[in-house]
Amino acid sequence: MRVIQLLFFILTIQFALAQEGTSIPLNIGLNDALVYGNPAEVGLDSAYINTNVEKIITNGIKKNAFPGAQILVAKNGKIIFHKAYGYHTYDSIQPVALDDIYDLASVTKITAALPAIMKLVDEGKLDLDAPFSTYWTRWKRIKDKQNITLREILAHQARLKPYIVFLNEVFRKNGKIKKRFVRTSSNRRFKNQAYDGLYVKNRFNKKMYRLIDRSDVSGEKKYSYSGLAFLIFPELVEQLTGDSFEYYLEKNFYLPLNAPTMGFKPKPKGFSNAIVPTENDTLFRHTLTQSWVHDENAALLGGISGNAGLFASATDLAKLMQMYMQYGVYDGKRYFTEATVKEFTRVQFPENDNRRGLGFDKPLLGNNKKPLSKSYPAPEVGTDSFGHSGFTGTFVWADPENQMVYIFLSNRVNPTRENRNLYHLNIRPAIQQIFYKATLPSK
Repeated sequence: MRVIQLLFFILTIQFALAQEGTSIPLNIGLNDALVYGNPAEVGLDSAYINTNVEKIITNGIKKNAFPGAQILVAKNGKIIFHKAYGYHTYDSIQPVALDDIYDLASVTKITAALPAIMKLVDEGKLDLDAPFSTYWTRWKRIKDKQNITLREILAHQARLKPYIVFLNEVFRKNGKIKKRFVRTSSNRRFKNQAYDGLYVKNRFNKKMYRLIDRSDVSGEKKYSYSGLAFLIFPELVEQLTGDSFEYYLEKNFYLPLNAPTMGFKPKPKGFSNAIVPTENDTLFRHTLTQSWVHDENAALLGGISGNAGLFASATDLAKLMQMYMQYGVYDGKRYFTEATVKEFTRVQFPENDNRRGLGFDKPLLGNNKKPLSKSYPAPEVGTDSFGHSGFTGTFVWADPENQMVYIFLSNRVNPTRENRNLYHLNIRPAIQQIFYKATLPSK
């Protein structure tokens, strides 16, 4: 853990020096890795940025959109803004810190499931246009699912049911937990830890797969966001590679990217970094959820899923998003072919009024003509840009045209998921827009 502590100490020093106008490389000697800089170096007005971001964040905290938040922006390969605001919870005890680790929720889809899928497509082990049942063979005998392609699944065009609340399967009608599925101590049949003192049956994933098999498929071919297949992807990756999903990601992406905080189940890893809490759960965990995944479906899989469950700090997220924005290259290493990244980040079914790429979210169609109040994300982003949002209050976006990576991390579900002012106040696009409007006048 001393290595990780040293790394974050170095990053803190680098950022402090950057504010004085000195660019310090995160990785010395290579020009495709992020470096710390300041807004003026990339033609942006620091005073305008700081004043306006502070105003929006302060209003968000005041209106209970979130107790605290963190923003990182990289422009032209330089981290020119990285600030933390507020506290972990509304009791104002622990301030948000720059090295805090967040529950990424559905950002997991593009930071865990997607890199694995992209690599397997690159290697020819997956075909986007073959029936998914070619690989997930249990769908071969299911009439309404046997011909669905991986491309349709990733673009949310597969007509799958949006969500299944698998937590309903572990409760009796009287509200008691079924001991055949969840126990308070582990044994050889209950190894998947959902939380402190909660262990799920090893084979509960098989029950989840059966319920997905039986789920309805819509008759109308249209865009409908669904996370169901992302619950399947970890098992599929293991079948195709022989590696566990967690190990495959660490070996091929997180360790080579030097992203030590990125991964599943952070509590057992003993990070010195604080892990930001999420919801005060009154149903399943009966406590403030912290250091374990918030998403119940991912929790029932032992915290490892393609749908949710990944944790990371802002700086580690920035490296992955910068790699995507550079079409598969970071710090001298190529992770994907350029063609694969461009295929995954383009709109797949615009004729169906579907803005999505493959796994990646995209701007609304015609977004650049919309006012901020109706846009997603900021109207100024390039049409080639891409990213994803997360239920816990997270958001990442990469814009190749403008060479900008934007990361917004918060725990808007604290103390309850009913807190929706993050959306009502349109905070994430409004802050993103500031960095597009902060251009310094030409000399």
